[in-house]
Amino acid sequence: MGSYSDATSDLDEELPVFDFLSQVSQNHSKKTDQVDLDDCDAEDAAMFTKVKGSMGKRAADVMMISSDSDDDAPYVPLAQRLKQKQDNVITSSSSAVTNGKDAELCLTSNLSSFHQVRKASSTVTDTATLPAKHSVCSETSLAKTKPAKRTAEEIRASREEALRRRQAREELQRDRDVLRQEQERQKAERRAMAEAAKALRPEECIKYMVVAVDPALLQLEGGGTLLASVQALGCSCAIEKQPLPRSVSWMRRAPCAQMEDGACEPEAQVVMQLTVDDFITLIHNYIQEERHGRSDSGPSLTSWIQERQKRHPDKILSLVVIDLEKYFRSNKSQSRKRFREAVSGEENGGGKAKKRKKNGGSEALPEVSRVEVEEAVVHLQLHTGVSVRFLSTWKDFSDHITMTTKAVAEAPFKREREKTGFSFYLESEWAGGQKVDKAGKGLLQVWRRQIQQLNRVSPDMASAILAAYPSPRLLQKAYRQCKSDQEKTSLLADLLIRRGEGVTSTTRRVGPELSKRLFLLMNSRDPEQTLDSTV
Repeated sequence: MGSYSDATSDLDEELPVFDFLSQVSQNHSKKTDQVDLDDCDAEDAAMFTKVKGSMGKRAADVMMISSDSDDDAPYVPLAQRLKQKQDNVITSSSSAVTNGKDAELCLTSNLSSFHQVRKASSTVTDTATLPAKHSVCSETSLAKTKPAKRTAEEIRASREEALRRRQAREELQRDRDVLRQEQERQKAERRAMAEAAKALRPEECIKYMVVAVDPALLQLEGGGTLLASVQALGCSCAIEKQPLPRSVSWMRRAPCAQMEDGACEPEAQVVMQLTVDDFITLIHNYIQEERHGRSDSGPSLTSWIQERQKRHPDKILSLVVIDLEKYFRSNKSQSRKRFREAVSGEENGGGKAKKRKKNGGSEALPEVSRVEVEEAVVHLQLHTGVSVRFLSTWKDFSDHITMTTKAVAEAPFKREREKTGFSFYLESEWAGGQKVDKAGKGLLQVWRRQIQQLNRVSPDMASAILAAYPSPRLLQKAYRQCKSDQEKTSLLADLLIRRGEGVTSTTRRVGPELSKRLFLLMNSRDPEQTLDSTV
């Protein structure tokens, strides 16, 4: 009884539950559920479900723990039996997991091989059912890869088309080149015009002037002063032989030309220096020719200048004579000396020529008076347009050349400034016009200017007419009230014009002439009507 009760109590004891058994079963179910059924069809899914069921049943058999005991088996203590059962459960669970993994891998490989077989069978079926289509596609691809040979006409036409295209491209390129060259030329012209306009300004024009000096001038006593004055002016100086002896001419260098370039445009002005001996001789010949009719004495001043103008028709010549007063002083002293000699009776009149020879036996200058000099100069200016300037020293001559250089340099700028659209001069107040506001202020001044634009109409006359008729409408109304044309033309004749103020003021009338011209201005319908014509 004691042993039986012990055995019974041992059998009735509740066996412990181990957590690793539930964890093994849960892990196994999770790994089994991870098989992807998206790529399987219905048959694959059914087969996979069947295999899974069998694997689940086997795992369940393996993981069961039985408490039944064999009566025939020898008695084993409870602690030893529990240890044996624990070892058996761990071994069986590991083998079950291993078997489950192997079954899963086997199922996956079977499914992949099954799909490959189905794909191969479908490919064979498609190839067997569509042989004609496959052959047509093959022929088409072969036809595309191997084009047909072209004929000779097609080759010639293709070459002609290629040649035509190339010619068109070349022609288009030529047109582009021509257009680009034209644009560059126009740009260069605009740049040159801008530089030329800038070069004409008074502060810039002197830099482009070149003063050409004859070497004969530099050999005289004032040559050094002349050269220094020209260089101090800021322009260039060129020492070269001139067509006219002892002359100075001017040239204008192009704005785009460099200092060393020779691209210069000559100016027309030429200043020629005459010595006193040559000038007096030419004056004396003129006097002999005009008063005595002698033509064999030599060229006169006018004929000599005319000969130079014929040789150089494009030049504007002017003459300079330096220290002519010295000649007149010498003449005056000689006259006084002769007068004293005549009074003293030391010599007669036949010895004049001998006493006037000086300077190593050179011929004495003929005697010419101031009046004869002025007469010859006026004759020269009237017949040739050449002026003569008399200077005292070489310093004055250098200053004259400097001023002439400035005048020649600024001449183009002044000519451009004087070019206007009107042939008459407009004062500043006339050129500006008269401003009239919205209220009508300024209309009276407009009416005054309209009257004053007539010839020989002074501001006092215009004020007298404005005092009687402040607007053109009033004057027109007065004309309509007149009964005859004679009355109309003399309507304004008796208006008084007042000049000055106070006791010095004077009055006069407008007069019939202005009255008639204003009537024609207001009433004539002929655009070519002359206001000074009679009515």
